[in-house]
Amino acid sequence: MNKEWSELNKRMQAQIRKSDTYAEGIDTLFQLRNQLMKTLTLLYDELSRAEFNAIPFINADGYHSKTIAYSIWHIFRIEDIVAHVLISGDEQVFFAGHYQERINSPIITTGNELQKQQIADFSKQLDLRELYSYIFEVKESTERIIKSLPYLDLKKKIPEERKEYLKSLHVVSNDENAIWLIDYWCNKDIQGLIQMPFSRHWIMHVEASLRIRNKVH
Repeated sequence: MNKEWSELNKRMQAQIRKSDTYAEGIDTLFQLRNQLMKTLTLLYDELSRAEFNAIPFINADGYHSKTIAYSIWHIFRIEDIVAHVLISGDEQVFFAGHYQERINSPIITTGNELQKQQIADFSKQLDLRELYSYIFEVKESTERIIKSLPYLDLKKKIPEERKEYLKSLHVVSNDENAIWLIDYWCNKDIQGLIQMPFSRHWIMHVEASLRIRNKVH
């Protein structure tokens, strides 16, 4: 793991555990996310469209077995769902902004159900410019939600009715490679969600994307 990202992530986790350093922890989280987003922006400037669709490690185990375009979709669909459906209880950026049509995506899910060549084929369909519009909007909206969270909310669990509502939206596939996500998220408290979809999940997929970039560029 990138040493600076790893250190920021560790520091953030320690800071948000205590009420007197919670605000600093949120600042550290946003610093980490800004660095990761800067890396994704550099990829947009640097890579060809074909390189975003490339899947050089198609038979590997791990996050690098995807494409960069898919990885970006996946990070931010998960964040949008978790932030808006489970934490805030409001409308996802994806639907409010009509992003399925804008991005030209055949799916509304996280993409966990896609495998190997399906990932490559999916990636080719996406409008990359609109995908990047989406990810900037999701990042900003998530950070507004996080800023509004008082420290005492961190230990709150996801209400059962929000879990049931999430199921009704069909934004997580019923495929065995995806359906586990619902229990995984809903068994965490808010602090646990900050520590995974909003930080560590980004790191793992951005690092995988850099590994793909280094192979194909």
